[in-house]
Amino acid sequence: MSMPSHIGHTPDASPPTFTPAPAGCSLSAFRTLTVTDVTTAIRQLSDKQCASDPFPTRLLKDNVDLLAPFITTLYNKSVASGMFPAVFKYAYITPRLKKASLDPADTKSYRPISNLPVLSKTLERLVAHQLVKHLNLWRLLPDLQSAYRAHHSTETAVMRVLSDILDALDRGDFAVLTLLDLSAAFDTVDHTTLLRRLQITYGITDTALVWFASYLHERKLCMVQRILFYYIITAMWSTQRIGPWTDPLPSVHGRPT
Repeated sequence: MSMPSHIGHTPDASPPTFTPAPAGCSLSAFRTLTVTDVTTAIRQLSDKQCASDPFPTRLLKDNVDLLAPFITTLYNKSVASGMFPAVFKYAYITPRLKKASLDPADTKSYRPISNLPVLSKTLERLVAHQLVKHLNLWRLLPDLQSAYRAHHSTETAVMRVLSDILDALDRGDFAVLTLLDLSAAFDTVDHTTLLRRLQITYGITDTALVWFASYLHERKLCMVQRILFYYIITAMWSTQRIGPWTDPLPSVHGRPT
């Protein structure tokens, strides 16, 4: 998987700076999950599944009352130890043409669709729920952020921008809108910088921080291509290197300041 050409070409850039978290703000460990937490999360799943899932998602949902206690034990061992299961890091990538008018022979015409195991995505959502709760409790999210927030969307973002423009025009001012679009934006995220921001700005420490480092570390993928009615693996498993990469685990265990 190639990276955007602008990545890694800013050697003279200043090191990132971080705003310290408020006094007393800390999330050092995740809350122990209950069977009810896991059961509810699984029942809210769609029926989609991954090629590596041992059985259909519908079958998992139909038997959730029987399986949830065992899955809960697995999840709690993960969040308590700070280790994200390696088997949950295997993603199947299916290339999808962005638009029908694009050249199918050009690799840039495709969008990679990542398919992860259902149990992996469920654990992600349960942890994300605790993280968002922490961020909301300490009011750490920007007031104007619309992405990844409950009751917010692209519509609320557009409404705010439109309101600001109309207010400026009503005052007799000029309104200028500048839009910045990063190509492959998520691929530009440096994992070490992300973990330091989680620690310094958002108060994520100890086992919780180690869990996030483990979540990012050594993810693997393989390409899957559909030929008629069959899927074939077109690449062997390879270590996923999305974004500028350095191993974050040593610095996290050392708890950098």
